[in-house]
Amino acid sequence: MIVRQFLQWVRNARPGDRADATSALARAYLHSDLSPDDLAAAEGALIMLLDDPSPLVRRALAEVFASSQKAPQVVVNALANDQADVAVPVLSRSPLLLDSDLVDLVATGEAETQAAIASRPLLPRPVAAAIAEVGSAQACLVLLENADADVTPASIDRIVDRFGHLAAIRETLLSRPDISAPTRQALLTKLTETLTGYVAARRWLTPDHAQFAAKDSYERATLSLAAEARYEEIAALVQHLRDSGHLTPGLILRALLCGNIVLFEEAMAELAGIPIDRVSSYIHDRNISGFRALYRKSGLPDIAYPAFREALAALRGDVLIGEPGGVARLKRRMVEHVLARCEQELTGEIEPLLTLLRRFAVEAAREEARMFCDDLVAAPLPMPVNDDHGRLVA
Repeated sequence: MIVRQFLQWVRNARPGDRADATSALARAYLHSDLSPDDLAAAEGALIMLLDDPSPLVRRALAEVFASSQKAPQVVVNALANDQADVAVPVLSRSPLLLDSDLVDLVATGEAETQAAIASRPLLPRPVAAAIAEVGSAQACLVLLENADADVTPASIDRIVDRFGHLAAIRETLLSRPDISAPTRQALLTKLTETLTGYVAARRWLTPDHAQFAAKDSYERATLSLAAEARYEEIAALVQHLRDSGHLTPGLILRALLCGNIVLFEEAMAELAGIPIDRVSSYIHDRNISGFRALYRKSGLPDIAYPAFREALAALRGDVLIGEPGGVARLKRRMVEHVLARCEQELTGEIEPLLTLLRRFAVEAAREEARMFCDDLVAAPLPMPVNDDHGRLVA
């Protein structure tokens, strides 16, 4: 009887009043002690209200049923496929939606509905993977910020591939403690590409100059990342660099001239296809013939071999002892030693290598000067004292 009166009244009521009455009926369905007949009638009325032309009415249904296990399944499914402002409460909270329902809704939904799904508590792995694959940037950002979501490294890498050029995505990813070194490297690549395009588009630098500057910055940042990575991550980082085309002779030489032997050994092992233990023995053996064979097998260019040879000789000669800075910074004494020895080579083909080494020498000298000045400024000033005549002296 009550439902019949409701249906007669609702036909001519205003949208706001209909929404209030719909909310009351939905709560009564969930929480009141209705007879089986009244419960069936109420469910029929609620299903009918799915066709109400006012989104206020359908939104009222969604708000009441969003978190309930007892809501009518057909009503929840219909609301989940409604327009975004109606569907969002159900998409973000309803326990009645299956993983398959959510995956389908991600594939067909708009950015707002995808983001609502991404915010769900305890979001399961298949749904997270669907968002990473086809979701909007907004949805992927919400997913990354959802601490309860089960997001695999593969899904994170897919988000980096699709949206790593966006600052909000990069910053959120870099703040996560579970991001691997290869993924951080991929983010670095995206950042470099974005900055290069930005600078070139505004004609602050010529495209070639912008690419050159970006490559230089990229290599320095890569060495900084490698210096902070855990030992067990270095091999994966090197493999990622090779797969992405960034494991260049210049980067490997830079690593050696920075004193990052771990990265250098892993790079040679990756390129030569030789176990790391054997690579390490070749590198640390004072007999250069083993390293020469390793170098040839790695496929690195012959023109660069003198620099690698002299750098290893400098390492064995303890040239790094007393050098300030960690393994992310070019060591000035080593670079200048290698440059001086390579300048004695008689072949004219070595000039490109000398150009690279001279650029490294300038970078190392400037970095050393910055460190010196920073230390000088940070050092406490000496306290003035009085001489025998009572005058202040430094």
